[in-house]
Amino acid sequence: MKRQQNREKAMISVYQYLLFRRDIDELIADNIEEAERNEDTYMMDVTHQAVLNEERYAGYIGNVLEGWSYDRLGYIEQAILLMGCAEFDLKQLEMNVIIDEYVRLAKKYCDADSYKLINGVLDKI
Repeated sequence: MKRQQNREKAMISVYQYLLFRRDIDELIADNIEEAERNEDTYMMDVTHQAVLNEERYAGYIGNVLEGWSYDRLGYIEQAILLMGCAEFDLKQLEMNVIIDEYVRLAKKYCDADSYKLINGVLDKI
């Protein structure tokens, strides 16, 4: 459960980064306690990976979207997809586990049907 909570907090940090373009380390510190950051370095790696590779991941996402573009997505959907791409890149969890985690976040934070978009995009990437 701790990993899920840290993933959620990390996704919120990326969301705030997309909104405000503040330093990602400051945003992480605002959202995740130091003890949690030290305990779960994997999620810190994922968060940094998502921000550092935003342009590349946006390209992947844009190629998968049909009749839509990455820039037209809401910031929360962008954050969820960027985090999913980062976890795919790090290759520490199975793809279906990653997709399930981000679909769960989409159901919690996005519009009612957005989880279908998140599932479809991450499944094609």
